[in-house]
Amino acid sequence: MVRIAIQGIRGSFHDIAAHRYFGGGGVELVCCDTFEELFAAMRQDSSLLGLAAIENTIAGSLLHNYELLLHSGSTIVGEQRLHIEHSVMCLPDEGWEDIREVNSHPVALQQCRAFLAGHPGMKVVETVDTAGAAADIARLQLRGHAAICHADAARLYGLRVLENAIEDNKHNFTRFLVLADPQRADALRDAGSSDKASIVFSLPHSAGSLSQVLSIFSFYQINLTKIQSLPIIGREWEYLFYVDVTYDDYRRYRQSIEAVRPLTRELRILGEYRTN
Repeated sequence: MVRIAIQGIRGSFHDIAAHRYFGGGGVELVCCDTFEELFAAMRQDSSLLGLAAIENTIAGSLLHNYELLLHSGSTIVGEQRLHIEHSVMCLPDEGWEDIREVNSHPVALQQCRAFLAGHPGMKVVETVDTAGAAADIARLQLRGHAAICHADAARLYGLRVLENAIEDNKHNFTRFLVLADPQRADALRDAGSSDKASIVFSLPHSAGSLSQVLSIFSFYQINLTKIQSLPIIGREWEYLFYVDVTYDDYRRYRQSIEAVRPLTRELRILGEYRTN
């Protein structure tokens, strides 16, 4: 049995991603309202794994989660990509003519703007979780309310799906990171057979410092799949660079890291894992 902390409840996209990553069985969820609670739970129980969204193909990077990950000391041991499909659902004895209000997480609402624009009579109200909106409608018997979330939530909470696939962009994917205490990381993945790594570093405030780092990665044939900069609080005009790289030769990748290290400040490997 794998115990894993997620943001959200049963039926949320984090729940679905966790079960996809671990093959659908043997998963015990520790449900958290916020990502802060998720990382706090992992600090309190080092045996607990975590799963946190890090980027979406439409909404972009979850910048706050980068900060939480860095300060948590957790190690990335895997990733899961999930196709995000939204449905709208309500109490089983209601229909479109009854709906006055629609509830969901603000990111989900943002991803369904065209659908919502086509239903101007529905008041849009943000909630902390997609599946949580469905659970509240079922638990409180909220008549005239609809929730936007994954269709699985309708089955879990006994709701009626009014329409499926209401997201604006059908190529909507979220990437989730699987996290562990560093002492457990080696038991959960073989770094030597990895083909992807996430690293973070800062650079001297000098001309060409970033281009020098990128040139070294290029020389070692290391592919950069993502680079994200965040300001360092209290150090004006200095930034942390979060970089994802892929490679087909672990030894060459480690050589590139050692070649880059003298050019950087505070370089840290957040995780080495298999691409999903």
